[in-house]
Amino acid sequence: MDVVRIFDTTLRDGEQSPGFSMNTEEKIRLARQLAALKVDVIEAGFPIASRGDLEAVKRVSQEVRTVRLRRLPAQGKKMSAPRLRR
Repeated sequence: MDVVRIFDTTLRDGEQSPGFSMNTEEKIRLARQLAALKVDVIEAGFPIASRGDLEAVKRVSQEVRTVRLRRLPAQGKKMSAPRLRR
């Protein structure tokens, strides 16, 4: 049987849309909704980008426990390294 996995990048890619940004509480709220939708993996963000992103990634990982979370690794790191939590 084939399996489709949903890997959502809204918390990271959404931040790159002109005129759109979310604060930490909004990111947590969105992550909770994605978890409720049974998304398989949430890319929580790019914590090296700023202190705000670091705080948001930490908070999302503390608040949303039912979904696998990933973060974008620092430049030059292998993509196999970004796991926050299984």
